[in-house]
Amino acid sequence: MARVDDGAYRDDTAFLAERFEAHRDHLRAVAYRMLGSLSEAEDAVQEAWLKVSRSDTDAVRNLGGWLTTVVGRVCLDMLRSRTARREEPLGVHLPDPVIGSVDGAGPEQEALLADSVGLALLVVLETLAPAERLAFVLHDLFGVPFEEIAAIVGRNPAAARQLASRARRRVRGAAPVPDADLALQREVVEAFLRAARSGDFDALVEVLDPDVVARSDGGAQRPGVMLHGAAAVAGQAITFARFASSARLVLVNGAVGVVATAEGRPMSVMAFTVSGGRVASLDILTDPERLDRLDLAVLDG
Repeated sequence: MARVDDGAYRDDTAFLAERFEAHRDHLRAVAYRMLGSLSEAEDAVQEAWLKVSRSDTDAVRNLGGWLTTVVGRVCLDMLRSRTARREEPLGVHLPDPVIGSVDGAGPEQEALLADSVGLALLVVLETLAPAERLAFVLHDLFGVPFEEIAAIVGRNPAAARQLASRARRRVRGAAPVPDADLALQREVVEAFLRAARSGDFDALVEVLDPDVVARSDGGAQRPGVMLHGAAAVAGQAITFARFASSARLVLVNGAVGVVATAEGRPMSVMAFTVSGGRVASLDILTDPERLDRLDLAVLDG
């Protein structure tokens, strides 16, 4: 039995479950950044609970920190298993987007996006080795000490620090830093949509960064593609301008983006990274199976 502040006693498992639930949103956020998948993040948190429920936690002083390392270890195993199963290199694969209202994310989205990790950053994290991703996510995004990270990856603290350093260099070189002003983001995205709808190639080029990167993920039946440069991206945007005609502004991972629908069903999610007042990256999910699983309640009404 476990003693509580009022002097009463409670069943150990029920008490631990209550404490675990208090940290669930944080643990989901950690797992989402580690895995880039909402469903796998839920699985990782549940697996962590199974491990925790069989552990002796009496000596744990910082339960939140300890749970973070437990989830990190579960996610590392999942990433390594994912890598081992991958026999051939995949094409473009986008992480699951988190959709919120353009007027502000709901409580669940707020918990997942507490530090505004955009989709473009998650795309870069997908390219890291599992141990590098863990070191970067736990240390740089959640402040876990390298001593604790070292125990998870089976290396010394200096090696864990080096893992995070390598990952940090990759991220800085590949993920554009987004403009923080949501009003500016909205202005740029709306300018992009107007130009796409009207087929104005020059206006599209003007709103795009010269080195813009556009990635699309259509799922297993429609392999993803990647485009580089304002001219190539503008040309493709005009080709698919029919999607822009049904566009709804939303927040995609905390940044202004677009959901395009047809007959009430989502056709695409477009995640914009606006940097320096222009579109620096554009990530488009068109995989029908994954779109059907997204929580798009913000579009209701």
